[in-house]
Amino acid sequence: MPLAYYSRAATQEFWSEHWAGEDVDGLVRVAETSPLTALIEAALPPSGPILEAGCGLGQYVVLLRERGRAMIGADWSLDALRRCRTASPSAPVVVMDLGKLAARAGSLAAYVSLGVAEHDRNGPGAIVGEAARVLTPGGRLLLSVPYYNGARRLLTPHLMREGRRIRAAGGEFYQYAFTRREVRVFVEAAGLRVISFHPYDPARVWRKALKRIAPPRAEAPAPRPSESVRRLTGRQWGARSLARMALKRILYSPLSLRMCGHMILVVAARP
Repeated sequence: MPLAYYSRAATQEFWSEHWAGEDVDGLVRVAETSPLTALIEAALPPSGPILEAGCGLGQYVVLLRERGRAMIGADWSLDALRRCRTASPSAPVVVMDLGKLAARAGSLAAYVSLGVAEHDRNGPGAIVGEAARVLTPGGRLLLSVPYYNGARRLLTPHLMREGRRIRAAGGEFYQYAFTRREVRVFVEAAGLRVISFHPYDPARVWRKALKRIAPPRAEAPAPRPSESVRRLTGRQWGARSLARMALKRILYSPLSLRMCGHMILVVAARP
């Protein structure tokens, strides 16, 4: 069984409020160097129309169109799509029900959905089935959901107790986390062939744990850039860069991803 989380239901109002605190241009800059972006670009077919279902503020629509991809975005939050169009007026984004896409059968070369299907309390079957319908033969599905990883398995009793506590206090269903096997089952049930799995975002687990252990304190005002530059010698900059590279290598090792990957991306194809 997938692991259920409870807090506030992921309604249209919820997502409009969620995206209100984000900046389109900032999200595009993050996506430019994100390891997830590299995974997506490597798995996409060389050409053809691509739908991002549940695109939010549309950072991937904007970025991948800049890189020559025929991207279209769909979401149910009109507020989020308006903000995307304000930042990038040429971005083709539309309001759409992901369980009943306004697209012809077999019309898309790829369907991308990042952190969306897990919010359906009835499971991701309807959304993935609709994705399979609109893919052309040989078309690619790229779908990510929260990963029921090694750390979450070890913490299952605690997470389930916490879920019961939140429900008793009036919390609503928010999302599921899935094992690889569970993802394979619902993808193959839609008639798609699984090609590969890619856990990602291993740092989020550690960020949350560190916040619980040591909540962030108010920071002193940052020094002027000129002062910061004077303090940091070339050797210090080099040491910091090496430390970041070493940490990234550790976080993105196969063991770390299996234990701590927050999300898992499945790549599948329509036969």
